[in-house]
Amino acid sequence: MRVKRGFRARRRRNKVLAQTSGFRGRRGTIFRVAKNSLFKSLQYAYRDRRNKKREIRGLWIIRINAAARANGISYSRLIHALKVAGVELDRKVLAAIALQDPEAFTALVKSVAA
Repeated sequence: MRVKRGFRARRRRNKVLAQTSGFRGRRGTIFRVAKNSLFKSLQYAYRDRRNKKREIRGLWIIRINAAARANGISYSRLIHALKVAGVELDRKVLAAIALQDPEAFTALVKSVAA
C-alpha cells in the first residue's frame, strides 16, 4: 500500500513558510527559496547571539574609557589600578556608574589612582 504524504509535507512546508513570512520577495513565499533563507537566517541568529555579547562588552569599555579620560587617566591604567586596589567591579557595573553617576566614578578613580 502506498503512502500519500500530503498532510505531513504540507504541514512541514507551511511551518517553514510561517517562519519566513516577512522576508522579501520569493524568500517568504516559495518553499524552496524560503527553506534556504530560513536556514541561513537561523545560522546568522546563532552567530549573532554570541557576537552581541562582544559588542556590548566593547560598548562598556568605550564608556569607561571616556569617563576615565575625563578624569585624567587612561582605561588600561584605571583597570590596572582597580585590580591592584582589589576593587572587584566588572566592566558592566563600571560603565553603569560612569554613565549614571559621574561623581561616584570620579571618587572611585581618585581613590584607586592616588
